[in-house]
This record gives sequence, C-alpha cells and structure tokens, in this order.
Amino acid sequence: MHKRLSLLLAASLVASGAAAAPQAKNIIFFLGDGMGPTTITAARIFKHGEDGLLGFERLERTARIKTYSNDFQTTDSAPSMGAYMTGVKINQDGISLKDARAIEPDKDANGNRTVDKCVDGQVVPTILELAKARGKAVGAVTTTALTHATPASTFAHACHRDAAYSIARQIVPGGEGYNAALGDGVDVLMGGARNHFTPYDRARNPKGRADGRDLLKEFAAQGYAVGATRADMLSARPGRKFVGIYSADDHLDFALARRPEQPSLSEMTLKAVELLAPDPDGFFLMVEGGKIDHALHDNNAKNALADTVAFDEAIVATIARMREIDPGLENTLIVITADHDHTMVLNGYPKRGSKVLDIVHDYATGQPKKDADGKTFTALVFGNGKVRPDQRADVDSATALDDAYQQEAGVRTVYESHGGGDVKLYATGAGSAPFKGTIENTQVFHLMKAAAGL
Repeated sequence: MHKRLSLLLAASLVASGAAAAPQAKNIIFFLGDGMGPTTITAARIFKHGEDGLLGFERLERTARIKTYSNDFQTTDSAPSMGAYMTGVKINQDGISLKDARAIEPDKDANGNRTVDKCVDGQVVPTILELAKARGKAVGAVTTTALTHATPASTFAHACHRDAAYSIARQIVPGGEGYNAALGDGVDVLMGGARNHFTPYDRARNPKGRADGRDLLKEFAAQGYAVGATRADMLSARPGRKFVGIYSADDHLDFALARRPEQPSLSEMTLKAVELLAPDPDGFFLMVEGGKIDHALHDNNAKNALADTVAFDEAIVATIARMREIDPGLENTLIVITADHDHTMVLNGYPKRGSKVLDIVHDYATGQPKKDADGKTFTALVFGNGKVRPDQRADVDSATALDDAYQQEAGVRTVYESHGGGDVKLYATGAGSAPFKGTIENTQVFHLMKAAAGL
C-alpha cells in the first residue's frame, strides 16, 4: 500500500511539472557543495545570529531533497550533481553517465592520473546540453577546479570523476574528445586547475597534460577570451565566449584567504550573468560554492561557514541583478540547494548569543562547560574525520576561533566523510511553485526542465 502511494505521488509530481506551461527563459542553479542543514544553521548564526536569516533562506519556495546515489546510501558529489543535471540516479564517482562502472584513471608516464579507463555507461543529456540545443547561452562557474565533479556533471560524461584531463578536453570546441552535445561551446567557464588544460612541464607544470595539448590556446583559437586573473575577467565583454581559470593546479582559495588576483564568487557570478543575459533565447547558469565541502572534509568549520556566507552573498547579489534585468523574475527561475550533507553537528547546549565557533560555556556561570572527562569542547563537532585524539585536551576560545582550527571528530578517518541526510532546496521566480515537499534529487531536473520547456 505504501509503495503504491509513493508511486502515485511521484507520478503526480512528474505530471504536474510536465503539464505546467514553460515560464523560465533563464535558469540559475546554485549548488553549495556539502551545504547540509547544520552548515546553513551555523552559517546563519555566524553571520546574523540565531534570529537572523541568510539571504537565500528568505526565498518563498522550499523543499527537502533526498540525496542517495544509484549504488550508495551516502552519496559522492558526482552522482548527486549528476542527478540534478540529468534526472537519473548515477553510480558513485560517475559523471553524467547512467550505469557506468567507476574505474579510476591510470597514471601516465609523468605519474599523473590522466589515462581514462571508462568502458561502459549510457550518456544521458544534461540540462545544460538541453539548454544549449535550444539556442540558450550556457555557463558554469565554480570555486573548485573547473574539471571537478560538480561543474563536470553539467558539461561532460565520464565513468570516474578523477578523469579530469579527459573531462577538460570535452569542453574545447573542435578538438579531439569534444562533447558535441555542447554545440558551439559552453559560453562561460570559470574555475581553477589550469594544469588540466596545459602541457606537462617537469619544472613549471608537473601536473600538466601528458598529451602535449594546450587547451587554453585551443579555446583562444575558437574565439574565446581566456583569462587567468580577476582583472582579465572584469575586462571580458558580452558577445564573446569566455573561459577564466584562476589557479595553477588546484582549486580557488577559501573566502577568508582569497588572494586579490582571484575573483570572488559574487564577482564571477555577476560577470557570468553579464555575459550570458544578452542572449535573446535566455540562458542556463550553474554556480558552485565548492570550498564549503573542502573545509568540512578538513574538519575546519570556520572556513566552511565563511564560504557559505560568500555563497549566500553571491546569491543575493545575483537575484538583485536579475530583478533589474527581469523585473519580478517573471522569466527567470533561481534554484539553490546542496548535493549532500556532512557529519558536522551543533551540540552541547551553548547559550543563545554565543559564538557558534566557540567552546561551550555553562549557561548559569558563564564558565567553560566540561565533558564527562572534565575537558572543554566546542559547539561544532564532527561525526568523523582525522582529528580525534586518543585523549582529549582542553580547548580554549582563542584556539577554537582561529581560522585554521579543526574541530574534533567522534570516529577517526582519513578525512571527514559526507553525511547521508536530506538537504534543503530554496527557489524563486518563474516556475518555482512546484518545488515543495520531500522529493528525489532527480525530480529537481524534471522540474527545471519543465519550467524552461526543454
């Protein structure tokens, strides 16, 4: 009976989404990587206090999203983002391929994992590809490597997320390995990891491409403006495709430590909108706040919260700009969500008004609260991770509030894992009404697709 009811509800949701008249000429999809409910709550307190709200929390449409992958109860970023982009449950580590076996790339002669071993899987179209096929401008912006799991799932297909060198060539028009479903190319690309696009050099680029290709030069030959700095990005003008890669061999900096030559996520997103919005057919843009996840994997709550705030600032600035371009967002759908949770929890009965990153203090006396072993502890801790001492020591406020402090974990692991809980979704604008209730991550794709008539 319960199974039948679930099937009927699912069918009803799909039908209602499919039956809705297309309204969204533009879609902006914001993905806070690893931004689970506790991260949102802690970032809210960190920035605005308990009674405040992050900007995206003020949006009128909300939903809970189930995140499991095709084969794992607790998902990796690749299949969870792929579910949003394709409407299909994907195996762990897979990039927008249905039923692919995740085979790690082999090392090349230089010791880099560049040899793609993918042997199976069914290519499923992404919403970015569908938008491009309808004549829309498309873009992907991230604070991680441009070839990382989240951005890659919008424009590439691979059986393993670590096949970054293969993923890179899929977005260079005219070159070997190009993803033809992208038509004349993704219009705006921004992120990190220049080494995935440039040739190996033992001294200057030891993590470079073994095939000798300079994909950035190939982009330029195809008419792209190619940027490496914030200044390059700011000088880009509509009417020409743009690719900006702002780090040599890794992801971009955390918001708290961002170097001036790297643009902020807000700046990248607003520039992407400036470049894409003139298209008369509209646009699809994916924006990832990817460093939230990296900080959480490192048991570092402060950077996770600061990058969540930076992600929120990008959303608020973008909505304000889109309201200028499209008053009332009558033709624009904006969706904000996360791909998965993490194991961070807020615990220990801290007093209202306390700093969320601080140690817990006793409500009555104001003195540091002690655990059962007589040691102080922080309000934010992790279920697992690499920081689990065999014998706990006291933690003071100065240590806990430092940018580099790593919160303690209950179970020692190589690095902190994802969490398997539901995540939140927020939406506003054209076609946002059906985003409600508890839904599968795959349903988000179908609702966006229906809203845009793709």
